[in-house]
Amino acid sequence: MKVQEIRELIKLVDQSGIEEFVFESAGSKLKMKKSTGTTTYTAAPAPAAAAPVALSATQQAEETPLSAVQEAPAPGASQAEDHSTLHKITSPMVGTFYQSPSPDADVYVKPGSKVTSNSIVCIVEAMKLFNEIEAEVNGEIVEILVKDGQLVEYGQPLFLVKPE
Repeated sequence: MKVQEIRELIKLVDQSGIEEFVFESAGSKLKMKKSTGTTTYTAAPAPAAAAPVALSATQQAEETPLSAVQEAPAPGASQAEDHSTLHKITSPMVGTFYQSPSPDADVYVKPGSKVTSNSIVCIVEAMKLFNEIEAEVNGEIVEILVKDGQLVEYGQPLFLVKPE
């Protein structure tokens, strides 16, 4: 099965109401399962549960650091607003993210790089297949959201691009 065919299947499964899809052909098996999204976010509350213990210790020592911590989210909120105008390049599959075609080669893009809709921005390796990921938009790379060699999920944002 070709990579383009797999991408098309991923899009079709994503747009449908199907939760899980299995395809077998000529001894090969392809299995896709939708993430509900809640699984991704359930890991976030665990560190937050440990935070009140640290805050209560800080609170006992001194009140001022706690108020400083409470004011910290305001800059993050403005950053989130700035990101709303940016295009996200997402991973079309589960795999390993690589910024360059080989370990000794230059990276495809870095923050500030200009890209066109068909510019290759990275590779996602899945089942020993190296899939070149294209920008899909003309613009400038603002931020790389994952590290080289990191495992990525289907639909996970990889880059933020300022469209032209």
